Amino acid sequence: MSRRKCFQRIDNVEKSVRELLTEMKDISEVIVDLAYAAIIFDSREIAEEVEDLECQINTLNYGIRIKAMMAARTMDDAIKLSGLLQVASAAGVMSNAAGDIVKLLNVDVGERPFFSTMLREAEEKIRMTHLSERSDMVNRVIGDLGVESETGMRIIAIKRMKRWIYDPDRDVKLKAKDLLIVRGTEDGYERLRSYAAAEHPWPEDDD
Repeated sequence: MSRRKCFQRIDNVEKSVRELLTEMKDISEVIVDLAYAAIIFDSREIAEEVEDLECQINTLNYGIRIKAMMAARTMDDAIKLSGLLQVASAAGVMSNAAGDIVKLLNVDVGERPFFSTMLREAEEKIRMTHLSERSDMVNRVIGDLGVESETGMRIIAIKRMKRWIYDPDRDVKLKAKDLLIVRGTEDGYERLRSYAAAEHPWPEDDD
């Protein structure tokens, strides 16, 4: 698996610094989790998504650098903007680390047993579960369900047919056959899995 070439997009320069940083924050929050998911499930498809996100971080970083150069008029401006560039650089470091993690897919599974041991000992684990058509979660939004408060599991990504939804917002509606990639404890996963598989009804709010 080779690292994809990223092309800088000038359209990022048209966005505000706030918009660029918000996008970088959203991506950096999920990219490392997805990188681990790619290794756990030996998924080159997820690894390719990680590489795409890494490219997005790079282009956003490019946009922020252009914005900073255009805005700096004095030494004071440059000093203030240096903090902004450090934040952007930190997000870039995280995305590069995620890219390095997925490179482990090039190593034979039998030659990376340390990874399985490390993940078994982790308090929070990354798991996948499909949403049954009969589940009470279908056609309900994440925020109304209160998935994280109810199960302790955070939905870090949703695969819906060929489309990926990263770090889904509270207003995202779940659909039948969605593949949920989640992070949390083993007990929390078992609760979520049972609801997703329609083995138990989703607990309703008594209020």
